[in-house]
Amino acid sequence: MSKEAYGAQDIQVLEGLEAVRMRPGMYIGSTSSRGLHHLLWEIVDNAIDEASNGYADNIIVTLHADGSASVFDNGRGVPVDQHPTLKISGLEVIYTRLHAGGKFNNENYTYSGGLHGVGASVVNALSKSMTVDVFRDWSHYRMSFVSYVDPKTGKVHAGVPSSALERIGNTRKRGTLVRFYPDDTIFEDIHFNSDIVARRLQELAYLNRGLQISFIDERQTDPKLRERAFLYEGGIIDYVRYINREKTVLNENVIYLEGQKDTTIVRAAIQYNDGYTESMFSYVNNIPTGEGGTHETGFKTAFTKVMNDYARKTGTLKDKDDNLSGEDFREGLTCVLTTMVKNPQFEGQTKGKLGNSEVRPAVEAIITEKLQDWLDNLKNQELATQITAKAYKAAQVREAARKTRDNARKANQLDAAPLVGKLASARGKKPEDNELFIVEGDSAGGSAKQGRDSRFQAILPLRGKPLNVEKKRLDQVLANEEFRSLITALGTSIDEGFHLSSLKYHKVIILSDADQDGAHIRAILLTFFFRYMKDLIAAGHVYIGMPPLYRIQKGTNVWYAYDDKELDKFTKKAGKGYILQRYKGLGEMNPEQLWDTTMDPAKRKLMQVTIEDAAEADRLVTILMGDRVEPRRDYISLYADFNRQDTFEVPAEAANALKEGVM
Repeated sequence: MSKEAYGAQDIQVLEGLEAVRMRPGMYIGSTSSRGLHHLLWEIVDNAIDEASNGYADNIIVTLHADGSASVFDNGRGVPVDQHPTLKISGLEVIYTRLHAGGKFNNENYTYSGGLHGVGASVVNALSKSMTVDVFRDWSHYRMSFVSYVDPKTGKVHAGVPSSALERIGNTRKRGTLVRFYPDDTIFEDIHFNSDIVARRLQELAYLNRGLQISFIDERQTDPKLRERAFLYEGGIIDYVRYINREKTVLNENVIYLEGQKDTTIVRAAIQYNDGYTESMFSYVNNIPTGEGGTHETGFKTAFTKVMNDYARKTGTLKDKDDNLSGEDFREGLTCVLTTMVKNPQFEGQTKGKLGNSEVRPAVEAIITEKLQDWLDNLKNQELATQITAKAYKAAQVREAARKTRDNARKANQLDAAPLVGKLASARGKKPEDNELFIVEGDSAGGSAKQGRDSRFQAILPLRGKPLNVEKKRLDQVLANEEFRSLITALGTSIDEGFHLSSLKYHKVIILSDADQDGAHIRAILLTFFFRYMKDLIAAGHVYIGMPPLYRIQKGTNVWYAYDDKELDKFTKKAGKGYILQRYKGLGEMNPEQLWDTTMDPAKRKLMQVTIEDAAEADRLVTILMGDRVEPRRDYISLYADFNRQDTFEVPAEAANALKEGVM
């Protein structure tokens, strides 16, 4: 039938959960490792909702040796009685029907995260099988589900019951146990990453004071890694201390503010360190809000106003002085802000931004009242004076930085030669199509300029190592020629003046040598982006180029190996008599080789840098790039593999904080 004869018979109706299997990315984002872990988070979030609403205090997450995962919570147990209209058990409704659950109104769950009933059924649809055990009303119930393709008809059956709901026996237990087997025909890899799971469970334990979360990984042989338990009676107070563990803090006693207005609950834990950057981590109903939102705006507005009033009251600010900015008061601040909101509405590129307009005035009122109470307490006067003095000094530095920035802008307008001489810009005018390669050294820069496709690729060579911005003030960063050139090339400005909409290149690619110096340059540049252009990473614009380590040639055949495994594969393929070249740097490649291996979009390997866990990323940047030697030495001793001579392998812990995905 021709395409023109499009009629009703061509419309495909997907029954039950078939649509989920046909388009899994619509429901879990992707079928990569991130999508696989999303399955687990959906079941964990249901358990957390039981806990955050006061019905559970114990959760057990297990990664089983057979590839399955299970989550138990000692909450109320999912309903097993018959649904009044569907005439099937509540359990079957929850796990087989999209948009079914107890979270659409506020009668069963005052506060909840997750997909409001979509989550559990989606996990079922994308699993080979699932078993749900319910312990309630002194009874143990069980129901199982399975997904398969009928070999005769080819029809897809997704998450259909493989057994009826049955009563197993009597029990004193209560709660729900869900065990599922991810479908290896759907996912690229069905191996759960233990570090990723442990990190998220630890974060949830911090956010839910007094909740015990046990993590069991049956695949591990090390007892310390096989069973772990997370329980924090201090909640987010303990969380802030953990984030600042490797920093020099100003206040050992964490400032804790808590209050409720109408149905909005706010908790904030605040601790200052001697650094120059702000570290703000916010959550709504246990969901990370990396892009902020109305709750963050309300907090910052209230904090700035109350602290300015205090600075005037105590004489730090005179009548002739302007108010200090919010950035001044938040210099060196580490804050964990958690907000519980009924019916949260999320927006932003990663759905990590709260949009509820009513939340801002509620948070603002709570923080204003509670912070004022804290300042009125005489025992807090010394710390409050330290904070205002630090903010006053920050304002002076900020003014100096503004003058430096303005002078740099004027210099660029009057004489653009310093930047133009370094930057080989792209001819294309569409930022979404353009790429900026930040290249180590003039030699590699020369090859990259000759080998690139100038229609959409720009080259910015670095002359020497840039400044390590960790523990550096903004004016010192702006005084660095390499970073001034980078800021001008990107067009976004930095810090509070950063504007993502002004970005000239939607792919910013760090291209450095595959050795220790190259790794150090990558670390320095990532630290700069993380501290002063975090939204650039959050929006997915930062990449790491992957140059090959080896060139293998036999006759007219040439292979490029990006690691030792590929080297072994290609040398075996070549047999005897091949010529092996080990690239010590990008400058050893001619323009054609650099294009073929590292710059050609059709052949190259790029790793996108994303922030999986902002708090852990913040802590690791401090460890690896800060001025305290002991934490860095301990970290290197624990994770570095000194037997590897060719490349530096990123430890799993660091890789999961700044996750790198091949694309």
